[in-house]
Amino acid sequence: MPLKNETIFPANRHALYEAHGYSAAVRAGDLVFISGQVGSRDDGSAEPDFRKQVQLAFENLDAVLRAAGCSMDDIVDVTTFHTDPEQQFATVMDVKKDVFPSAPYPNWTAVGVNWLSGFDFEIKVIARAPAQT
Repeated sequence: MPLKNETIFPANRHALYEAHGYSAAVRAGDLVFISGQVGSRDDGSAEPDFRKQVQLAFENLDAVLRAAGCSMDDIVDVTTFHTDPEQQFATVMDVKKDVFPSAPYPNWTAVGVNWLSGFDFEIKVIARAPAQT
């Protein structure tokens, strides 16, 4: 009998996902698929400072990973979305080196987009959940 997918929500952000009708993450077997995370403040609004927005997106990603029993080290695939890649890329790479300071690095695809619902950066990942003992 196939296993059911398990939905995952971080503490204190469940209402955000309910309001928009999606899960923060879904575990399917040993893979965890994490929905796009943005640099939202506690009230759900976009952080206006771009560097801080990127840092908050990574912090929000970390909260979802922890809720799934994972860490940044478990990420195998990253997709990021940028409203102005040419102007933003250096800042994103600077924040990225703090999050992923050394190899092995996850796969990474960056996509330029023209709309992110008021945000300028979004990150979604696939992680492999550590074996449960």
